[in-house]
This record gives sequence, structure tokens and C-alpha cells, in this order.
Amino acid sequence: MWLNGPKPKLCSPRGRSLFQLASCLIFQSLSTVRICSKSYLTLENGKVFLKGGDLPALDGAWVDFRCDPDFHLVGSSRSICSQGQWSTSKPHCQVNRTPHSERRAVYIGALFPMSGGWPGGQACQPAVEMALEDVNSRRDILPDYELKLIHHDSKCDPGQATKYLYELLYNDPIKIILMPGCSSVSTLVAEAARMWNLIVLSYGSSSPALSNRQRFPTFFRTHPSATLHNPTRVKLFEKWGWKKIATIQQTTEVFTSTLDDLEERVKEAGIEITFRQSFFSDPAVPVKNLKRQDARIIVGLFYETEARKVFCEVYKERLFGKKYVWFLIGWYADNWFKTYDPSINCTVDEMTEAVEGHITTEIVMLNPANTRSISNMTSQEFVEKLTKRLKRHPEETGGFQEAPLAYDAIWALALALNKTSGGGGHSGVRLEDFNYNNQTITDQIYRAMNSSSFEGVSGHVVFDASGSRMAWTLIEQLQGGSYKKIGYYDSTKDDLSWSKTDKWIGGSPPADQTLVIKTFRFLSQKLFISVSVLSSLGIVLAVVCLSFNIYNSHVRYIQNSQPNLNNLTAVGCSLALAAVFPLGLDGYHIGRSQFPFVCQARLWLLGLGFSLGYGSMFTKIWWVHTVFTKKEEKKEWRKTLEPWKLYATVGLLVGMDILTLAIWQIVDPLHRTIETFAKEEPKEDIDVSILPQLEHCSSKKMNTWLGIFYGYKGLLLLLGIFLAYETKSVSTEKINDHRAVGMAIYNVAMRRLITRGEWQSEAQDTMKTGSSTNNNEEEKSRLLEKENRELEKIIAEKEERVSELRHQLQSRQQLRSRRHPPTPPDPSGSLPRGPPEPPDRLSCDGSRVHLLYK
Repeated sequence: MWLNGPKPKLCSPRGRSLFQLASCLIFQSLSTVRICSKSYLTLENGKVFLKGGDLPALDGAWVDFRCDPDFHLVGSSRSICSQGQWSTSKPHCQVNRTPHSERRAVYIGALFPMSGGWPGGQACQPAVEMALEDVNSRRDILPDYELKLIHHDSKCDPGQATKYLYELLYNDPIKIILMPGCSSVSTLVAEAARMWNLIVLSYGSSSPALSNRQRFPTFFRTHPSATLHNPTRVKLFEKWGWKKIATIQQTTEVFTSTLDDLEERVKEAGIEITFRQSFFSDPAVPVKNLKRQDARIIVGLFYETEARKVFCEVYKERLFGKKYVWFLIGWYADNWFKTYDPSINCTVDEMTEAVEGHITTEIVMLNPANTRSISNMTSQEFVEKLTKRLKRHPEETGGFQEAPLAYDAIWALALALNKTSGGGGHSGVRLEDFNYNNQTITDQIYRAMNSSSFEGVSGHVVFDASGSRMAWTLIEQLQGGSYKKIGYYDSTKDDLSWSKTDKWIGGSPPADQTLVIKTFRFLSQKLFISVSVLSSLGIVLAVVCLSFNIYNSHVRYIQNSQPNLNNLTAVGCSLALAAVFPLGLDGYHIGRSQFPFVCQARLWLLGLGFSLGYGSMFTKIWWVHTVFTKKEEKKEWRKTLEPWKLYATVGLLVGMDILTLAIWQIVDPLHRTIETFAKEEPKEDIDVSILPQLEHCSSKKMNTWLGIFYGYKGLLLLLGIFLAYETKSVSTEKINDHRAVGMAIYNVAMRRLITRGEWQSEAQDTMKTGSSTNNNEEEKSRLLEKENRELEKIIAEKEERVSELRHQLQSRQQLRSRRHPPTPPDPSGSLPRGPPEPPDRLSCDGSRVHLLYK
């Protein structure tokens, strides 16, 4: 039992018995004793002997280590416990390995792309060679065998890879596994390898198509599928609120299948791919199309050499800056945009400017925990060791990021072969018995690979059911010409770890499209107040005139001017002037629900005001014309003038207005409508467009009702002008102000015509603005048609070239068939499972060549 709690105080003999003092000293001594780690008390494949004390191991004790038979000890055989620490590192037991000269060679056939679209072999080949050295130096892995490498430069070209694949298969020695790099090469190798019962292990293939187990039954890869990038991209789209994206891809299977997967994922997330472009070798036209379609968030899928071509065109089209974000693949070299490329005509500075700020998603290929792997190296030690083996700086070396995957691929192979051969004393098969017809050994290697699980320099290595590897995704951004880590994403847990180090040229992430700001145009408040003041003064003047007319109604001169009609004129003018107030009210003052009432008030005040004001003047001039322009037999009419007839005429005009307005309001009431004008670009360099809008009062049959309204009132104006002209020389005391009334009718008519003309000119200007917008759209349509015709010509030329090549290929095949007649069929009628025995591999029969090129 140990003493828990705080450290005991010093023992004092005062007041204590001898037994109490002894107990105190014992507990005090125990509290200062230190215990060494228990991990040294066990040894795998061996035994540990503790001496100098019992368990637990206290200061002064020591342990001796002994290994089991067929194993030898690596490290010190004794370790002493001192002050809670063992004096030496813990040793381990290794299996006794066959001497190097007696070990049997197992060959690996590899294709490293030293150039081409992805020159990953520049760093991956040294990493593989380093892994082979480490594996071959271990005595507990493949003790009776030595792994050897036979490799060629595929140049990331399937045609070149076909040639070297033929040499690997038909030249001695037999290869137990094939290791291609690029996805296009891996597709060719993996599809043909099953006919030779070969396992294929790739270190750099990311094509989603390679996950098809039916098509590629023996394929494994330490590089995860490219579709692992897509959940990360979708997560970033959602993080920054983007709902519209565009894509541009190189026409290869890996990028096409990746983009198909991305399209399904963004559709599930409610994101739209508005524009999808592809190219084979020249990206000029697709980049122009992206610019024309106003693409802002662009996902680019292409190899490194094509990436330089794309961004040279991006610079020419100015498709970069604070309005644009590019998403690229992260496995390019760090300075890929600075590499000299004779196929482009852009300088390094131009390329650097064009690529600034783009986002890359990259599989985590180096263990960030920096823990020791199965090779007893940390990830940092691996990088330092690999850097010393490289001929150039890591940033200038292709495949440097994928090098840990290539290193771990050799370890995955070595562990699988070790398990197959019975490494560690277990029974197994003889690897030297493998040949291209031995499917039993292939099946055992397949099962061993499928169950692989170990800690590598790239992280935990384990394969899923399709032979692909799962991993985290690293998110980087190019800032100031160098890549900076801004986050990690674990798609299996939907966990985004964000470092908040992202930087944007405009200060914030751009919008996924030009932001259109709808802006209502309101009446100038200064103008509204000024006109309202003038209208108020007019109303006051009308009220003064009305009061004066009523007060002096007994005066004979006033009586002869028909004062009641003058009163109606004053009232009508007041109503018409009062219409200024609802006409000036818009969305700035009132809400949407109040707009219909304001519209009706405008219509009724203007209608009734015009009928009362102009109707009373028209009645006067009409009766003067009727009475004083008749023939002599009707002179009696001049002597008497019945006022009720004048009032009845005004009432008839007002009644017509009331009836028309009532039917209009009931059948087709006025409501709020919005008129939209052409977009305007602000003077500031911001990514927005202003869409001006104006509120109106309108109805479904607005033009019809205005035609009716303006029609009969226009006739009244014309008739009033005619009557005023006809009665200009008439003199009568019954209506003594008819000449002034005639002049007023002239003024009203001319003002209405002028106002109507100005309104028509404004309407024409609006129509011109709309027509200019239509002209711009027609111009864009013509440009699109022109480019479509150019593309059709290019496609026709390509198709013609393809047909010529097919014709040449057919001619060559016919010539070859004449030179080499076909071999007679097998009497049994069954297809061979594979090629003949190894001694006959150099015969190169036709069936095997056909399978190789399938």
C-alpha cells in the first residue's frame, strides 16, 4: 500500500513513541523512491529478467534481455533503473536473416514519369529506392528475399508506357508486381495486368475510374482517389456562400470522372454548375467562354503543363483578381507557374500575377503528427533524408509531395510479401515459384495487401474495398507567390479544421456572380416640397377667388359672369392642385399596402378637378357660341339665359367622369407596378451592378382606359379651342367674361399638348434605353454564333484528321495480317487464361498483344 496525499512532514521525536517515529520514517523514505517504466519488463520475441529487487522496478534494480531462438538482440542486453529512468534505450529482437549473398531476388516493375503532364518520378523514384534500402536492411521483413527494382520512364504517356509494359512482361526476370504512376498509365497497366495475374500498386494515380473493382480487380494505390477532393470543395463552397460555379477540364478520363462526381455532389448541396468547359490541348477558347459567361468561382482540372497554358490565357483575358477564385489540384510542384515552358508566351511575372490567391485541395501525404512510422522514421526525418538524395531543390522537383506515398507503397508491398512468404516463422509460399500463370500466389498477395494496416510516413495506411486509400485533405492558398496552409478537412467525419489564415485580394471572398443591387428611384424631395408649396399657394389663391366671388355675388358685374360657374372653376382648380400631393407620394413616404389608395386618389382628384375646372369654362363658351352665333329667327334666345342649363352641362361632364372612373376602379383597379431600367455600373471598382427601378400606378388594361379618358377629354379641348375662336368677336352682357374664358381655354389646351409631348419623348427615351440593351444582347448572340461556327470548323477538321488516321491504321493492320497470317485456333475452343510458360514469353503471340493493347 502506498501513501496517498500530500508529502509527509518531517518526523520529530518530541511527543512520539518509538513505534510512531519508525512508521513516520518508513513513509517518508517511500515517498522519495522513484519507479522506472514498466514497458522495459516485456520484450517481443524474447524474455526480460528483473534483478536487484521485486516488482515494481525501483532505483538500483536492473533488467537483462534475452531473445528467442532464430532471433538476435538489437541494442543493449542490460538496463539499470536510476532516478526513475532506465539507463539505455529499450532493445528489440530481430529474426536471423539469411546472408545477403544467399537471399533470393524478387523483382518489381515500375514506371516512373520523369517528364510529361506530371513528372512525379523525379522525387518518387528516389523515395522508392530509399524504401527498398530500408526494407532490405531489416531482418524481420522478407529475411530470405531481397527486393529489386526494374524501372522505365513512362513520361506520363500511355503510348510510351505500353512500350515499356511490353518489355517488362516479355523480358526476364519475372516481376511480381507492377508500380505505375500517372492515372492514364495506371489505367492501361491495371487493365492488362489481370491477364498476367499481376498485382498493380500505384503511388500517384488519383483517377476515380480506377476504383472500379470489376474493371481493375488487382489494383491498389496509396494515393487516394481524386473524388476525395470534391467533398472538400463542396464544403468550401458552402462555407463562403457560393451557389454558382464554373468548371474547365482537360479531356482525360481522370478529370472527366472527377468532374462527374463533383456535379452530383454540388447538386445535392443545392449548388449549380452554370458553365462547363473542356479542352484537349489549347485552352484559349474555353477561357474566353468563361470570361464571356461572367464565371467567378472556377474549378480547374488539368495536368501541370496544361495549367501553365490555361493561366497564360487567364492573364490575357484578365480572368483573375479580386473578383475571381480558382480551385486547382494541389499536387503540382510548388513553383509550377515559374517553370520555363516554351509552349506559352507569358512571362514569370505575368504568370505569378495570374495565379495569385487561388485555392488548392491536396490529399494529406505527409503525417502531420511527426510520429515514428514502421520504418522507425518520422515524417520530418524522411523529408530530410529524401532531400539529400534529390538532385534539385524540392520545389523544383516533380512529385515531391507524393514521395511519402511512393515510400509507403514499397512498405505495403514488403509487408504483404512478408505475410505471403510466411515471414516471422509462419508457413507460407515460396515467392520464387511465382509466374504469370500462378494465380494462387497472386490471390495470397491480394489478400495480404487488402488487409494491410500500418503507420507510414504519410500517415495510417489502409485500403478500402476498391483498393483506394482514405486520407485527410489539405487546403492551401497561394499567398505572395508561395502556398500557405489554411485548413484541413476530414470527409469521413465532415470535420473542417480552419486556421483563419486565408487572404483575399479584395479583403473578403468574392461573390459567385455580379451582385445586382435593385435601387428604387424616388422623387426628389426638394422638387416635391417646392411644387407642393406652389400648389398650396395656388389652392390658397383659388380659395381667395372663391371667397371674393361669393362675397360680391350681388354685384351686377359679377352676376353677369355667372358666378356659380366661376365657383366651380375655383373648386376644380383646387382639386387639380391638390392632386400634386398624392402624385409626389412614393415608396419613400408610404408602404406597399397604401400604394393602391394613393393611385386612386391621384386619378379621382385629377379627373374631377379637370371636369369641374375646364367643364365650367367650356360650358360658358359653348353657350355663348350657341346663343350668339344663331340666325336672326333665334334672337329671342339672346334675351333670356336659363342658368340651370349651364349647371346641367357641367353636371353631365362631371357625371361622365364619375361613371368612367367608377367602372375603371371596379373592373380594373390601379395597383403598384415596378418599372425596371437598364443596369448601371457604379464609378467605384466594385463587383456590383445597379438596377434602377421606379414605382408606378398601373392596371392590366391601362392603355385602354387612358385611351378612353384622353379621347373624350381631348375632343373637349379641341372643341373648346374651336368655340373660343368662333366667339372671339362676340360681345354680350349675359356672360361678360367669355373672352377671358376663351384665353384660358387656349392656355389649358396648349399646356396639355406640351405636357403630352414631353411625356412621349420620355417614353421614347425609355424605349431607346431598352432597345440599346436588346442591341447589346443581339451583339453577344452574334459573337456566340460566330464562335460556334469557328468551333464547328475546328471539329470538322479534327474529325477529318481522325478519319484519315483510322484509314491509315486499317491499312497497317491489313498489311500486318498479310505478313503474319493468323495462328490456327485451339481445338478445345477455350480462351487461354494467360500467356504461355515463362520460357515461351518471347514468342509474342497475337492474342497476348491484343490483350495488352485492350
